[in-house]
Amino acid sequence: MNMSLQADNYRPEKAIDEIADFIADPVVPADFPQTVLRFRNDRAAATVGLANLSDAEWIAYFGRFEPLPDGQPGPLALRYHGHQFRVYNADLGDGRGFTYAQLRESRAAGGRLLDLGTKGSGLTPWSRTADGRLTLKGGVREILATEMLEALGVTTSRTFSLIETGEQLVRGDEPSPTRSAVLVRLSHGHIRIGSFQRLFALGQTENIGRLVDYCLRHLLAIEPGANPAITLLEAVVARTADLAASYMVAGFVHGVLNSDNIAITGESFDYGPWRFTPYWSPGFTAAYFDQSGLYSFGRQAEAIHWDVAQLAHSLQGHAELDALVEILRRFPAIYEEQLISRFLWRAGHDAPDDATARSFVEAAVIALRSGETLIDRFFLDGRRGMLPAEAYSGDAWDKVRLALAALKPTPGGLDHAYWSSKTPCSMHIDEVEAIWATIADRDDWQALHNKVAAVREMGAAHGRAPRSMKPRAITA
Repeated sequence: MNMSLQADNYRPEKAIDEIADFIADPVVPADFPQTVLRFRNDRAAATVGLANLSDAEWIAYFGRFEPLPDGQPGPLALRYHGHQFRVYNADLGDGRGFTYAQLRESRAAGGRLLDLGTKGSGLTPWSRTADGRLTLKGGVREILATEMLEALGVTTSRTFSLIETGEQLVRGDEPSPTRSAVLVRLSHGHIRIGSFQRLFALGQTENIGRLVDYCLRHLLAIEPGANPAITLLEAVVARTADLAASYMVAGFVHGVLNSDNIAITGESFDYGPWRFTPYWSPGFTAAYFDQSGLYSFGRQAEAIHWDVAQLAHSLQGHAELDALVEILRRFPAIYEEQLISRFLWRAGHDAPDDATARSFVEAAVIALRSGETLIDRFFLDGRRGMLPAEAYSGDAWDKVRLALAALKPTPGGLDHAYWSSKTPCSMHIDEVEAIWATIADRDDWQALHNKVAAVREMGAAHGRAPRSMKPRAITA
């Protein structure tokens, strides 16, 4: 074994071999003109035994895609279908990425099976008319999105590596030609709802059963129970309802919640036109092409629930329709439960009972919807129990103060130095563009590194977010 690998944590796996025959195509990575390392996530790398790699080794593995020791022999581009803005598209699949390796997370980090997947790594059979590349700006934006989401408790893929590749790309939605990059993400699987939709559309009933088994054993670590398809849907409903709740509490808008962008594990991934909304504005959208507001801030739970319904539809050959529908109906209740739990977590308070918790969250959301108070500002002040009338004025905020008084601060919730900050750490579009401008104009990466450090400091102050991992038992 390469001596740079941490023998105690480096645990390569090849579980995907079990399903590769019907879900993936072997591909060859692009041969880039150059490979300049711009970002390496050693914090994430430590969880899979790769933090000790030299920069040269890092580039060889994540810029040239030499196979990792004892890992997959070569990259696999995944096949899938999906609904894109509610229109079914059978012409999908990994068009500029592939699954490069699978690794077992360290036991201290949870021991999950993780994928190293790429973005911008070249043409595949599913590239269609695209070039299989990623802009450097797109890679920088994904770093910022994943770091901020992780800090705010959202279960997200982590940007593992960003390497500039020396090609000039032409894009219609940003100044061109522009710089290129290849990104590697560390994800808890890349099996999507769209993976099941493809098999259903092709009538591959047996392979749906194989994929259900793979997801339960390798990704979710759940016993299959009397009906594996029911068990899977229960888990996906619980995890994706929590994902929707986490987006709201973070003030995040993914932008493209198509069914091919919803992972079976409930982990958020693949960031394109994302934004954080400054205010609790239900109609706020991230994508300029989302003219109807289908994936707006306030409709994200609806969108994800609709996507999960497409999974249920794809499983109907393996379970009774009534049972699948009954599980789908639980999504709103789980979403509300997790929204309240995560809202209190970010506000740094505990409630004596469910009714008191609900009263506080309902009052706070009504007040925030006035559009006069920044979400991040509210959570910083609310944790400190400081909602002064001169800054938070009106009947709606009076009700929030009354509801807050019925809560108790979370023990140790103000111990971190971050909570004495004058301004909250945010990730609004103006700052994102400013960070990119320093890179584009003078190749200065310090603003990006400074922001990542600040975001991680905020994440340390928050600690771990609550997450309901247990699917609910179905009642006959």
